[in-house]
Amino acid sequence: MRIQLFAMTILMSAVQAFGQAMGAPAPAMKNLATSADVQALIAKARSELKPGDPYKGETIVKLAPYTVALEYRASRVPPSIHETEAELFYVIEGSGTLTVGGKLTDEHRTNPTNLGGSSIQGGTDYSLTKGDFYFVPEGTPHLWTPVGGPLVTMSMHLARPATAAH
Repeated sequence: MRIQLFAMTILMSAVQAFGQAMGAPAPAMKNLATSADVQALIAKARSELKPGDPYKGETIVKLAPYTVALEYRASRVPPSIHETEAELFYVIEGSGTLTVGGKLTDEHRTNPTNLGGSSIQGGTDYSLTKGDFYFVPEGTPHLWTPVGGPLVTMSMHLARPATAAH
C-alpha cells in the first residue's frame, strides 16, 4: 500500500511540474491524507453538521480535475444522477443501503450536468459496510440511506474519457 501511495505521489508531482513548465497555473493540490487526517476530517464533519442537515462533505485529497471527498451522512440524502460522471464510493465507517438504478421521482435539474429527486422507484438495494466499494455508472440514479448511525464514505467523480473519432 505504501508503495502505491508513493507511486501516486510521484505521478501527481510530475503532472503538476509538467503543467507549470507549460505555463499553466498550478492546480490546487492536496495529494496525501493519512488515516489520522481522515479521522480528523470525520470529526470535523460531525462537529460542523448543522441540526437537521443530513450531510456534510470534506475534501480528502485533490489533484485537479479530480477530488476525493469524504461524505458524512447522518441521515438519508436525496437521490441524484450525474449525467457525465461515474461515481466511485468506498465505505470508510458505518453501514448503509445504496439504492441504484430505477427512476427518480420528482426529478429536477440541480445544475447543468446533474439531476435530483425526492426518491427512487424500482432501484436495486445494496447493503454496504466498512471496506466495501461500489462504482455507480454515469446517468444512473443513486441514493444512500445510513443504517444504525452515521455513514462515512469516500467519493470520487470520474468523467468518461472522450473517445477518439476514427
